[in-house]
Amino acid sequence: MKTIGLIGGMSWESSVEYYRVINQDMKARLGGHRNARSVLVTVSFEEIKALQHEERWDELGERMAEAAQQVEAAGADFVLLCTNTMHRVAPVLEAALKIPLLHIVDPTAQALRNAGVRRVGLLGTAFTMEQAFYRGRMEERHGIEVIVPGAEDRALVHRIIYDELCHGTLRDASRDEYRRVIEGMQAQGVGGVILGCTEIAMLIAQHDVALPVFDTTALHAQAAVDWALT
Repeated sequence: MKTIGLIGGMSWESSVEYYRVINQDMKARLGGHRNARSVLVTVSFEEIKALQHEERWDELGERMAEAAQQVEAAGADFVLLCTNTMHRVAPVLEAALKIPLLHIVDPTAQALRNAGVRRVGLLGTAFTMEQAFYRGRMEERHGIEVIVPGAEDRALVHRIIYDELCHGTLRDASRDEYRRVIEGMQAQGVGGVILGCTEIAMLIAQHDVALPVFDTTALHAQAAVDWALT
């Protein structure tokens, strides 16, 4: 079994989900008391959040590369960046590492292709919804068209992530707003919706909406188990 390297803390609420899904999936596959071999480096999300909103991506790349090298030095065979937004600096990590990075877009795209979805809605932070690093990889490498909400709804989705979900706060009113936003994208003909922030699955589950949902946290974590066992 390979050792899974995790860079967490963005937020720790979703890092817990990574650890849970990885170990539950490993036990389900292997049985008994088996769990995954893993190492985890946790960063300070307060510092990361401030740099994100100041658009200081070069510094963020340095922070993530340093964390990735810590994980590598601890014996990881490959690395997961346990956040969608910070994949903005994924190329910096790949350049700094001697071991592979499991990019969060790729297992999500594979799940979409397996489901026959070629036009998908995306919810996430404003950075993920608006910048090219996520949508570009999905469209250019995987041939899947990505639709995002309008500007006001993007701001709403972003605010709920940072002000509520990253603090573990789950509000019915916010769930209703996300449902409304998802219904708006459904009206544009998407075949599913990507929960493209690792906290969103805390608020939205498949039973909450009619569209198929693609939870990036679970898909990324399950792909890590695949890699660990190959």
